[in-house]
Parts: sequence; C-alpha cells; structure tokens
Amino acid sequence: MGDASAGSPMNQIAPIRPDAARNLPQPAALRAGIGAVLDIDLDAIAANRAKLIEVAGGLDCAAVVKADAYGLGAEAVAAALARAGCDKFFVAHIDEGIALRAAVPTASIFVLHGVVPGAEGAMCAYGLIPVLSTPAQIEIWRERAARRGKNLPAALHLDTGMARLGLSEHEFYALANDPSNLAGLDLRLVLSHLAAAEEKDNPSNARQREKFEDLRKRLPKIPASLANSSGVFLGRAYHFDLLRPGAALYGIAPRADEPNPLAQVVKLSARVLRVDDLPAKTPVGYNGRYVTPAPSRIATLSLGYADGFCRALGNSRVNAGFAGQKLPIVGNVSMDMITVDASSLPPGRLREGDFVDVIGGDADSVDRIAQAAGTIGYEILTALGARFQRRHSFSNEGRLA
Repeated sequence: MGDASAGSPMNQIAPIRPDAARNLPQPAALRAGIGAVLDIDLDAIAANRAKLIEVAGGLDCAAVVKADAYGLGAEAVAAALARAGCDKFFVAHIDEGIALRAAVPTASIFVLHGVVPGAEGAMCAYGLIPVLSTPAQIEIWRERAARRGKNLPAALHLDTGMARLGLSEHEFYALANDPSNLAGLDLRLVLSHLAAAEEKDNPSNARQREKFEDLRKRLPKIPASLANSSGVFLGRAYHFDLLRPGAALYGIAPRADEPNPLAQVVKLSARVLRVDDLPAKTPVGYNGRYVTPAPSRIATLSLGYADGFCRALGNSRVNAGFAGQKLPIVGNVSMDMITVDASSLPPGRLREGDFVDVIGGDADSVDRIAQAAGTIGYEILTALGARFQRRHSFSNEGRLA
C-alpha cells in the first residue's frame, strides 16, 4: 500500500522551480479570485471626525488608530485624516507608531502603552511620544532625557476610576509635589479614560470628570484630554482641550440605545460560491442546525469564522444583503463559508461569482451585528481577518487610495 501511494499522481507533483515561480500570477493578478472584499470609505471617516468637532464646538480632535485603525488599515486611514487636518494620532504599541510614521511624517504620534526598557532609542528615533502611566515609565523616560541632554516629549495618563492604566492619585501627587520628578519631560498632554461614557446617565462619568479636574489643577498649563468616542457626546464639561475618539471615527454608534449620528464606513462583501434550489426540510450546514421550512434558494458565500466573522452569527440572527434585499444568514457559520437564504430574489438574479454584502451596504450594520453576537462593534471590526482584499476609497471623489 505504501509503494502504491508513493507512486500516485498526487505524490508525483514536482516542486516549482525558482525561475518558473517568477512567471506565476502575482498577488495583484490574483484579486479576481479573492473570497471577500472589505471596502473602507475614507471620506466617511473624515466626515465623522468633522462631526465630532462640530459636536464639541470646534475643538481639536485627535484620532485613535491602534489595532491597525480597528482593522481598517492604519496607514491609509491616518494619511486620509492628516489630509483633512488631523495632526495627532494615538496607537497602543511602539511598533504601531513606527509603522505609522511614514504615513504621517510631521504628526504627533502618542503611544498609549508608554515606554518599556530597551525601546527608548526607537521611541526617540521615530519621534514617538510615550503616554507615561507608571512611576517606572517616568523614570525610564527621565533617564533617557538626561542622557540626551534635552527634554523629551511625553504625556501623562492619570487613573480617575478605571483601575487599568494611569498614575494613581497617590502616585500623581507624589510626583507633582516635587517638580524635579518631572525634570526632562516636555509634557504635551495629560489624559484619563472614561470607563462608561456610552452610558450617559452612569454616575461614574461625573465622578471621573471631577477627579480629573481636581488632579490636573497641579498641571494647569498642560493641555488635557478626557473624551473618548462616546465621551464627546457627554457635553462640553468632558471635552477639555483635545478629543480622543477611535470607534466613532469608524462609524460605530456612540450609544447603543440612540440613533447613530455617524456615517457608515465599512462594507464587507463575500463571493458567492454556489447557489442551490433546495426542497423543504433540507438540513443546511454543520449539524443541520437549520432546516429549510419551504423550498428555498440557498447561496454559499466565501466567508467564515477564520475571517473573523463570529460563529454566533448563524441561524438567521443577522442579515446579509444583495440588490436591496435582506438575505438571512442560515445554518452554522463554518471556518470558510456561510450560507444565506436568497429565496426573496428572482430566479437567476444571484449567481455564482457575485458578491453579497455581509456587513454594511445592503446587509446589517456593524452595531446590529455586534448586538446579535453579544459583543460591541469594536470587536467586530478588529476581528476581521487578513484574507480580505481591503479597498480604501474616497466616496466623494470615486478614487482608490
């Protein structure tokens, strides 16, 4: 059996020679076979920033582009926002800041996780600004400033009630009571983060704001920032000197129980692999969790949980869309495929090779999908995988980035 298997045609396929590999189709030529496309409207992102500025009465507005701009492509997003006037960006990690620098060569890039030992040189080389949240980080940055013989830019993060990152009240006052503790730091910003800004009536918002106001009195000349995406909509008392939105830029609703005032940014579309007319009582997908209640037209799409499309979204919990029609997602979400009920479309209207909207467009919105999955829009966007073709476009001009 072993010899016969070794001699089978499948085992006789020769490896591709390096010279022949050069003549194979390259990634750009393979896009026609892509399984799904994620369209990102850069003009909508810029419009959302403008909306936030309007809500805040013209206040300066930074952009949080961590996690690859919530999965939408940090370099393209930041470059578009820079063209729209944004000159301050926030990332989580130093490597995100390094990758971003070429796209926004003159902008201020703040690194929310601060500086870690061994990263000081790279932080300086790329002109990144650490958001210092522990006494140890402050000491690392002070020592680097002393060695360079010049003040280095920094921001201070204060914990006002989230118990996550930020100097505690005790740590902050210990630093502020002795000016030498901040020697060598060119403080550009003092900030804190709201824990429940999407809940406008949550009393913790006012408590955090009041504590932030009290703490920053010790640094009255330093610009301050408290308002994240939802915080922008809490009112002027929360705005201070700089807005710091992330999710709102990408069209996620600032409050789940109110109409979304923001433009939709993303549309995820998946290729139709097959269309079948099935009789009633036909099990569809793994474990037969869905059974056609009547004769049904079922389309299989090239998208699954390996692409970040949550497995919990199967069995008619959300809708895909095509040609203005909602197409319920039926059956279990599998690794690389989902199935939708296209019975509402005329025969022949949906064909193999067509693209069906799965998020946005004719499909349900990011926020509706997040609600169905028991999560938030942030997770839906950041989970979207690397197998998509990402297309950044300017909707107002009809051109690709």
